[in-house]
Amino acid sequence: MLRRLLFCISLDLHYLCPYIKQGNTRYDGYKDHAIYPGTSTTAGHDTCATPESQYDAPYGNALKSAYSIQPTPLMNLTRKLFLFFALAGTLCLPSSAQERAKPRNGEGVSTFLYRFGYTSRAAEKEFRQINKGKFTKDGGLILGRSYRLPTSPKGTAKGKGQRQSSSGSVTEPLFGPSLQKVKVRSHELDGACLYLVSGHGGPDPGAIGKVGKRELHEDEYAYDIILRLARSLMQKGAKVHIIIQDAKDGIRDDRYLSNSERETCMGQPIPLDQVARLQQRCDAINRLARKDKEKYKRSIFIHVDSRGKKDQVDVFFYHSPGSKFGKRLTENIHSTFERKYDKHQPNRGFRGTVSERRLYVLLNSTPVAAFLELGNIQNERDRKRLVLPSNRQALADWICEGIVRDYKER
Repeated sequence: MLRRLLFCISLDLHYLCPYIKQGNTRYDGYKDHAIYPGTSTTAGHDTCATPESQYDAPYGNALKSAYSIQPTPLMNLTRKLFLFFALAGTLCLPSSAQERAKPRNGEGVSTFLYRFGYTSRAAEKEFRQINKGKFTKDGGLILGRSYRLPTSPKGTAKGKGQRQSSSGSVTEPLFGPSLQKVKVRSHELDGACLYLVSGHGGPDPGAIGKVGKRELHEDEYAYDIILRLARSLMQKGAKVHIIIQDAKDGIRDDRYLSNSERETCMGQPIPLDQVARLQQRCDAINRLARKDKEKYKRSIFIHVDSRGKKDQVDVFFYHSPGSKFGKRLTENIHSTFERKYDKHQPNRGFRGTVSERRLYVLLNSTPVAAFLELGNIQNERDRKRLVLPSNRQALADWICEGIVRDYKER
């Protein structure tokens, strides 16, 4: 076995150094003839003399006998294949630059890992284990320190998308089994592409209201309204991307929605870190927007506010500073709400406002966007706007109507 191993090694040395000394001659493996002392070699070929005294017994004889063998075509092919796979294996090894990285100013662990594509809790747990002793007392990162990156798989899963049939209907499993088939009733929004994002989700419930012992989580109510809005838009022929997803919920007609942490960002786990969470959904929108061919692209962000229990508020509409089309979009939705309130509650009045706001998702997503705060989850009257399924549907329909008005003005 040892002799065979030495024989294989010798073949590779012979390939790398074609001129091997054998007694008083040097064998040129490429020219297939002997070169005797005193004669010159071909230009550019270096000699690789290997004196017999270099080898220690008992392996010296084995190597000498190996070098005395004339290489056959099969040997040449074997050693070339060996070197090829050895080189390929070397290139596939991770470099130290890929395994280690330094945090940027202001980055937490989740944000740091997200920059390299790691979004799972398993990846964060591994990261803390392999870098034990390199954190601040409260578990934060230290600027200038190099950290090893985890070997856990990166978050690359993708959520399910809607499927369109030839019969004029669209299937979206996120709506639930009974509502997943959507009949396209009009073509008012043909050529429009919408990106719908419900606030928070996953490990972050957002604002929390209480009714007795029940907890009302913002992310659940915002998500249900987003699903209803998506369905309304699709019925009018729009192309819709639902960015935050829960494969189990579907559209629910319960007053008090069950809470969970199942939500994902199109299949990817949602980070707890705020900046990482917001950037994740902006990245998802921007990736889709680069591929979508529609000229009219709009993002809608739905949130629920949290204020004092006595603070009853109306819906607030925000757009990115200086965005001409963002302002037009929010004003169209706002004016729709005004008309609806005047119709259904004529003596109430509507005090919702449109304004600029430097919100992260508005500044870091490329499509024109509107950001809506639908009410104060702590206020009893505002909660009725959320807990009654008919009200959630009305909110979705009114937003949809405002988008249709905006689309017609494009």
